[in-house]
Amino acid sequence: MDHLVMTSDPRRLLPSDAPVRLISPEGEPVPHETYRLPSGEALLAAYAAMTTARRVNDQASALVRQGRLAVYPSSHGQEACQVAAAQVLTDDDWLFPTYRDVAAMVARGLDPVEALVLLQGDWHCGHNPYERKVAPQTTPLATQLPHAVGVAHAARLKGEPTVVMALCGDGATSEGDFHEALNFAAVFQTPVVFFVQNNRYAISVPLARQTAAPSLAHKGVGYGIPGEQVDGNDLAALLAVLGTAVERARGGAGPQLVEAHTYRVQAHTNADDPTRYRDEAEVGAWVARDPLRRLGTFLENRALLTAEQAAALDKDADDVAAAMRAGLSKDAEPDPARLFAHVYQTPTPQLAEQAALVADEISRMVDG
Repeated sequence: MDHLVMTSDPRRLLPSDAPVRLISPEGEPVPHETYRLPSGEALLAAYAAMTTARRVNDQASALVRQGRLAVYPSSHGQEACQVAAAQVLTDDDWLFPTYRDVAAMVARGLDPVEALVLLQGDWHCGHNPYERKVAPQTTPLATQLPHAVGVAHAARLKGEPTVVMALCGDGATSEGDFHEALNFAAVFQTPVVFFVQNNRYAISVPLARQTAAPSLAHKGVGYGIPGEQVDGNDLAALLAVLGTAVERARGGAGPQLVEAHTYRVQAHTNADDPTRYRDEAEVGAWVARDPLRRLGTFLENRALLTAEQAAALDKDADDVAAAMRAGLSKDAEPDPARLFAHVYQTPTPQLAEQAALVADEISRMVDG
């Protein structure tokens, strides 16, 4: 009965009227009646992770130009969202990323080389999902969301304290998988946080052509899921809002929906020409809201980040980028037998026959 009383009041489902902000674009604190600034220690750790994320992004873009990566969907300018999504989780929680969430995977503890070999064209996702509880990246929009709900539902049935952070973009909210995932999660009260990084464009389709809702966070109302919207370039606000959502989900309050208002500063991928659908003035306005500069200014103004510390963090990030560059610059050794590995737990007769045919053809080529 208590559950029915709670869900019958739609006001608890509504997000804030404006995106939650705790630090202004100029680096000044912004008071908020509900959310509080995280500790200086937490913000400094987030700044360090965001510095590394920016280097990883820029190095990956350079590797595409050098032919070492087939494609790279940059999250330059969205690093605050991804770092916060990883840092509010415990070791027992799961992260379900999209193709644009390499920075979140690295912040979760993955080696950048492992996080990127999929985009290099390797035969597998590059990492053991169970080691850091990071699911494989997904290219089709929203298909990872029902999987994330399934993991959260299983954890709830087993009595585990697991929360699942399910990442997606604004374009994914137009997909059927998004709606199916939210509906299942709400009905079964699964401990999952749906985190929408609204960067304003689904490739070239602007947000106004995707939805007529007041915000994407309002979409939770129709499913009985509370929503919240947050400034996606304010790492402090992201930590506060996402941290609260994770606590609620873990405490039995069911799924949560968070929308971060951010921007994709660079092209959708290296195959995209963003000048065809947006102008320099629009991009420039968002560059001025850079999340790394914003948090750095805040920390410096409060003597939480010295010039020496910033230089050390830059050096650490450069070292990560250098190791990543070296790891991804190695020529791969293709093994055709991998085409048939891990397709089925027990290979079918047809698969075994195909593997034998390929092996025979290769041996003839070598002998010839």
